[in-house]
Amino acid sequence: MRSIRRLPADDQTNGWLKHLPPRQPRPSLEGAVTADWLVVGAGYAGLAAARRLAENRPTDHIILVDARAVGDGASGRNSGFAIDLPHHTSGDLQHLDTARRAIRLNRLSIAYLEDIVKTYGIDCQWSRRGQIMAASAPLGARHLTHFKSMLEALEEPYDYLNQDKLAATLGTRFYSSAIRTPHTVLMQPAALVRGLADTLPPNVTLYENSPVTKIGYGDRITAATPNGAIQARKVVLCVDGFAPQFGLYRGRLFGLRIFASITRPLSADERRALGGEEDWGVLPAARFGGGTLRYTQDHRLLLRSSYAYRPSMVADAATNSKVALIHRRKFDERFPMLGDVPFEATWSGFLCMSKNAAPGFGRHAPNVFSAICQNGVGVTKGTQSGILIADMACGIDNPLIADMEALGQPNRVPPEPFLGLGIKANLLWQGWRSRSER
Repeated sequence: MRSIRRLPADDQTNGWLKHLPPRQPRPSLEGAVTADWLVVGAGYAGLAAARRLAENRPTDHIILVDARAVGDGASGRNSGFAIDLPHHTSGDLQHLDTARRAIRLNRLSIAYLEDIVKTYGIDCQWSRRGQIMAASAPLGARHLTHFKSMLEALEEPYDYLNQDKLAATLGTRFYSSAIRTPHTVLMQPAALVRGLADTLPPNVTLYENSPVTKIGYGDRITAATPNGAIQARKVVLCVDGFAPQFGLYRGRLFGLRIFASITRPLSADERRALGGEEDWGVLPAARFGGGTLRYTQDHRLLLRSSYAYRPSMVADAATNSKVALIHRRKFDERFPMLGDVPFEATWSGFLCMSKNAAPGFGRHAPNVFSAICQNGVGVTKGTQSGILIADMACGIDNPLIADMEALGQPNRVPPEPFLGLGIKANLLWQGWRSRSER
């Protein structure tokens, strides 16, 4: 049996959860259970894998376990974008096949999630508003030029927004130019992930607050939790940055924390002072410059920026406080008419990354599968990897599996302390290089 010593340790600061109705988590595992399938991790990948397994094998019993309550982890902490297009591009048009592959996979995820949201009436502010990739300085404008070239080569629709059109859309003249694309979906991520968990098929049993502390691989999978034990024929691991403890992708993954702050709902007077559209999402044209913005259907403004290297994967309250001051400055620069609007919460979420942006997707033994490492695009990439790993595990010939496999496997990264030094130096360099986008 392999011991799992490092467990998720996110704090209770997630602003998306603060204004949701109370939810009673499913019971934790008590005693010994058996199943046909064990899925570890109830984020987007694990929820999609469990649901798809249940659809593929309606007479099989699937157990899904998570170390936390659903929505407490990374899946409920992101900015609430289900992105259909490649997140960023170098403008190299030789990679169009890779871009088309990513679009096919991302749109599979969006369609799958949208069907669930509509079928079960999940109240998560699901909104087909698209995304706005915005620049405030020449560096971002150059990235927009590259992005525009890619979209035209792919024959994807877009609108170019100058500063006046952006001000009419966002209520701020901070940005000088942007490209708006129509197919990205916005949502309240914690509400979505909770809704996905609460509408699982009846042959899926979810145990929350049940971390796997030991796991054994063999003809049958054996796993232990603090108060229970599981035996299953097959396992699907959806554990992201914890994968090395499960014996997968050692020396191939690293983790970053990214921070977000969200306001209270704007008053009617504040909404009039802001103006603009009722619901939108902005991504920075220069990846490490500026920050991500959301204006939600319940009239809150969210700002996400600032990265930190945290190999321990543990949230740090002191860092949250420092980042809140950075976010305050960025917020005031963008929304001077809202200077008195306070943040309701500042929090961080953990990103599992690979050096070459490849996922940890595939079969490791006849009964061991993984769908991990979403490289910061968890809603769509997590969902697609969960769907397709379930199809692979069931022997279903889904042609999109080839698209996933073509993305490759995570490359090796240097050992510590060189890895940490390199990541920190790169974050400093990227921040300095993108400083004009602030």
